[in-house]
Amino acid sequence: MAGHDDDENKQALDGDDESLLEAQSHLWNLTFGFINSMSLKCAIQLGIPDVIHKHGQPITLSQLITSLNLPISKTDWLRRLLRLLVHSGLLAKTIINNNSSNYDNDDDYYLYHLTPTSSILVKEKPNNVSPFVLTMLDSALVSPWHVLSDAFKCNGVEPAFNVAHATGLWETSEELNKDFNEAMASDAKFLMDIVVSNWGDDVFGGLKSIVDVGGGSGAAAFIIAKRFPQIKCTVLDLPRVVASMSKSEMVEFVQGDMFEFIPPAHAVLLKV
Repeated sequence: MAGHDDDENKQALDGDDESLLEAQSHLWNLTFGFINSMSLKCAIQLGIPDVIHKHGQPITLSQLITSLNLPISKTDWLRRLLRLLVHSGLLAKTIINNNSSNYDNDDDYYLYHLTPTSSILVKEKPNNVSPFVLTMLDSALVSPWHVLSDAFKCNGVEPAFNVAHATGLWETSEELNKDFNEAMASDAKFLMDIVVSNWGDDVFGGLKSIVDVGGGSGAAAFIIAKRFPQIKCTVLDLPRVVASMSKSEMVEFVQGDMFEFIPPAHAVLLKV
């Protein structure tokens, strides 16, 4: 009996060992957290939310392979990606036939559904925020995180983006600037549609003028102007941004630096 008890004691973890394993698990979660965001990026680029939405109902793995025009040889790759997307909450899945004894080995015993999260990534929907996600996960914006420690060691206040690219964000390619503006517009439109619909009168009622500081293409300002035509809406942004905007009777675009001058108005809109 004593020998049996000794064996059980050896198998049990003491407090220190349990804490060490928990610490390792925590580090693994932090270390591999990028897998979720990169899988999200892959799903958007492949068009998975769009295909499921267009399908009009939950879809099987083989149907998804066909609709995405992927090689059959990538079936196992897609199965693993879908498993991760389900685990992260981007997709949901149900079993078609619980009575089957071999459904684990059959690709088409699962149906994949959109969730509230993936539904706002469908490109044809007005509340689509996929441009924001793709831009935030673009290699140009992710790479500065790889040199964050170098940025800390630099004298002055040079941002990590400058350290990574030897130039500032606003001096990069026109394509990146265009993508960044589209990303900000999709995020602003998504949020402002909800704000105006639910609390518009409380927030904007009684105002005669408002200036959206750093408002980019004016996505938020246009929504406010459409709902409250009596409000004079102005967008203040850098010259390179305003130069690409078309003139509008609803919204006025003003070139400038918010650290130097903000046009006078009854309210100032600052959105992070």
